Amino acid sequence: MKPALIACASLILPWSAFAQSKGGSPVGVVPGVRGTIQFKESPPQSADPEQVRFRIHSVEIPPAYDVSKETYEILVPKDYRDTEPHGLFIWISAGDAPAIPKEWEAVLAKEKLIFIGARKSGNPRSIFDRMRLAVDANHNLRSLYHVDGRRVYVSGFSGGARVASMVGVCWGEMFSGTLCFMGANFYTDVTGEDGKVYGLNYIPDDEVLALAKQYCRYALVTGEKDFNRANTRAVLQQGFAKEGFAKAQVFEAPGVGHALPPADWLKKALGFLDEGRR
Repeated sequence: MKPALIACASLILPWSAFAQSKGGSPVGVVPGVRGTIQFKESPPQSADPEQVRFRIHSVEIPPAYDVSKETYEILVPKDYRDTEPHGLFIWISAGDAPAIPKEWEAVLAKEKLIFIGARKSGNPRSIFDRMRLAVDANHNLRSLYHVDGRRVYVSGFSGGARVASMVGVCWGEMFSGTLCFMGANFYTDVTGEDGKVYGLNYIPDDEVLALAKQYCRYALVTGEKDFNRANTRAVLQQGFAKEGFAKAQVFEAPGVGHALPPADWLKKALGFLDEGRR
């Protein structure tokens, strides 16, 4: 039997005006200073292992998971005020530490985006856990801060970007945008300009997929010298575009290899995602 996905009590529509009301900043988190935070609960979208499994149509059973044992790093813009809504920038790292370039932090602050990334959520971690950690950050921050539901973005680098690309589709009712750096997966086979066939990685639920196609935005950032360039371009052309997603675009940074690009490319991709709120 199919588990209830978007028809559950904790339904979140990212394209609605605003998310839940803020409940006050958590103890120990100082705006402008990178800190740590933990959460006590998971929503049904991540707590129910059958729902997690069904969202990507996995034959594997998700391992045991308890968000209260996990730690996140968070950076709230220095000028954050409860009277002004901010967006979320939820990061899925390729390594154990949720690190981003220092120059990116200034961009996120200027764009009024709260950064959060789970520790020990790198490539060696179960893909189910990496997905659930992103979903839990989304759910819990909405009750702590004044969050603009039109600007809830999931992002990542390399293997983390591949996970983010899946989360942004399979949990499309919770995330308004996805920003992938140097990596992207898709739910159909695609053939790159290099002649290589990149096989499907997941199968989304039809109901959630319909929402993602219509309302969500997808920015795929690659580099001129990135070894994932052909894969990323194929995901856009033979994946998102062919499958009828309303808003998806590739951004290619000249001279950049398999690494995080300069902050200008973050700004360009965020600008594309932010078009969805206007």
